[in-house]
Amino acid sequence: MPFTLKTILKLIFVFLFFSHFTFGQVKSNLELIDIFNMEYVSNPQISPDGNKIIYVRNFKDVMTDKNLSNLWIINFDGSNNRPLTTGNQNDFYPRWSHDGKKIIFKSNMSDGKMKLYLMWMDTKEAVPLTNTPKAPGQISWSHDDRFLAFTMFVPKSEESIVKMPKKPEGAKWNKPPTYITKLNYRGDGQGYIKGGNTQIFTLSIDGGTPRQWTSTDFDHGAPIWSKDGSQLFFSANFNTEDALEPLNSEIYKLSLSDGNVTALTSRYGPDTNPKISPDGTKLAYIGFDDTYQGYQLTHAYILDIKSGKSSLISEDFDRDVQHINWGASGKGLYFQFDDEGDTKIGYMNLNGEVDKKVESLGGLSLGRPYNAASYSVSENGRFAYTLGSTQHPADLGVHDKNGSKRLTFLNDDLFSFRNLGKVEELWWDSSFDQRKIQGWVVTPPNFDATKKYPMILEIHGGPFASYGSVYSAEIQAFAAAGYVVLYTNPRGSTSYGEEFGNLIHHDYPNHDYDDLMSGVDAVINKGFVDKNKLFVTGGSGGGVLTAWIVGKTDRFKAAVVAKPVINWYSFVLYADGASFFSKYWFGKKPWEDPESYIKRSPLSYVGNVKTPTMLLTGEEDFRTPIAESEQFYAALKLENVETAMVRIPGASHGIANKPSNLIAKIASILAWFEKYKD
Repeated sequence: MPFTLKTILKLIFVFLFFSHFTFGQVKSNLELIDIFNMEYVSNPQISPDGNKIIYVRNFKDVMTDKNLSNLWIINFDGSNNRPLTTGNQNDFYPRWSHDGKKIIFKSNMSDGKMKLYLMWMDTKEAVPLTNTPKAPGQISWSHDDRFLAFTMFVPKSEESIVKMPKKPEGAKWNKPPTYITKLNYRGDGQGYIKGGNTQIFTLSIDGGTPRQWTSTDFDHGAPIWSKDGSQLFFSANFNTEDALEPLNSEIYKLSLSDGNVTALTSRYGPDTNPKISPDGTKLAYIGFDDTYQGYQLTHAYILDIKSGKSSLISEDFDRDVQHINWGASGKGLYFQFDDEGDTKIGYMNLNGEVDKKVESLGGLSLGRPYNAASYSVSENGRFAYTLGSTQHPADLGVHDKNGSKRLTFLNDDLFSFRNLGKVEELWWDSSFDQRKIQGWVVTPPNFDATKKYPMILEIHGGPFASYGSVYSAEIQAFAAAGYVVLYTNPRGSTSYGEEFGNLIHHDYPNHDYDDLMSGVDAVINKGFVDKNKLFVTGGSGGGVLTAWIVGKTDRFKAAVVAKPVINWYSFVLYADGASFFSKYWFGKKPWEDPESYIKRSPLSYVGNVKTPTMLLTGEEDFRTPIAESEQFYAALKLENVETAMVRIPGASHGIANKPSNLIAKIASILAWFEKYKD
């Protein structure tokens, strides 16, 4: 049969129709290896004129198991999305000069060593400004764009009273003993802390040797410039007992003419994050009067530099004020805040009146659905921000007077052939006091409401933190495996106001248990959950609550307790932050009130546990050290409870310092639940 034009057109139509039909049917559920293909936007920096945005594009390398990043640039209207840097390296922290002609950024592009770079935006030429042993920390441009101010760690040798005899020539001895005298001698993600402090430096953009301005025995916060370039403002905790008073910082002024440092604030509590007003006469900063509450709202303050008088402007705003930036008029502040699980940008005038500008920020917590986001604002009131959604990690969003717009779609290639679980918001009344509690229900791909599904209750850490309507690789992996997932914000969660957050003050864990069980019941009442196939897991504070739950009920078929606190008495003595946890979460030291420590420790209820329980923690976790998990594991074994322990080598509290660690965590949880599902 000859192929006429009509026949050919028919064949093309049939091919395209069935190709579309076929391609639409080959979508499959997410697989754990897909985590290596997930990308996200962070740290978007809009140019001063609002026309361009530089953002960090984060990706992973499956061959080296590394988290990597490059810089990209895009026009505000979404056109000309191009890379500024390329390669399997880490490029981040872009900052525009005030004239918009240059940027600085950090990178290990040349030799694996982290350096500060300068790039001219007309030619895209980049040159390293530093080659120091330690990388610069937080950086700011002088207002004439000729200098940079930054923090950098300066090592300091610490003398040991332990003196070893001289070893014979050629002898191979062990390293000398480590002599420790500080309360805070190790930090999660840092390991054992070496002697030294974070000091303030300045550097000409022409390069050369950075000039060190401070040399105290204390850490200094991010410096910002006065308008005339004669002073730097920063925050620091200069109390001689800073380890015992971890939140008592002030705002300081450093004179660049003589190096003198002057305190500008003096109240008890943290004063941080100073920002200079457009006319140079005022400083905005955030903090609070410290009353040793477990949760304390972060407020916004305005300091008149000439008079030295400060005023609180956010007293009537019942949410945490974060990431402040002056508006161009100098009549108010832009800021970021979390509200009922949604991250937003607001504007607060100097009388404290708030106007919401942008919502749906988020997406910076790839593993679990925490509220985490960032934004920047231009001189003409345009915004660039990380756009959050339950259906994708952070993309780039922009906003101006015409509304909001999504500019990037970094994961559309992956999600074009992978199904995602559907996420729906849910509210219920707590059985304890009928308070409204918020959560989110995630149903498996290809969900059928007439069927019965196993369910996982996943609990956030903190405990003073919040989940939200954002993407989570961990939650989606559970849904892809066929589970309905409930994640929630029980009492003590942030983003609901100070009173709600402090419902667990010196009372955690306790009635947050009732909030969680009421949420489980609310999902069961929807009719698509098999109440005989319930599972529970959570990390950090969620690990505490998971261990608490199995000591209170046997309604769950299996549990995974991740990086928990099991014994508060031991925890506050070897976690990184001993003075903070005992002072703010208990009010007394363990030996002063052992009853409270024991009463609130899941270890005290191990005799009640019947639920098969896995313990999972990073071996280098110094926030909730693995000894906590080891205690519960041994106790469960002694009680003849089915248990297992999973140790993630080289992982700190965040676990996902390597992509494979996040995969290992998810795989371990699913393996344990699958073992007991039938």
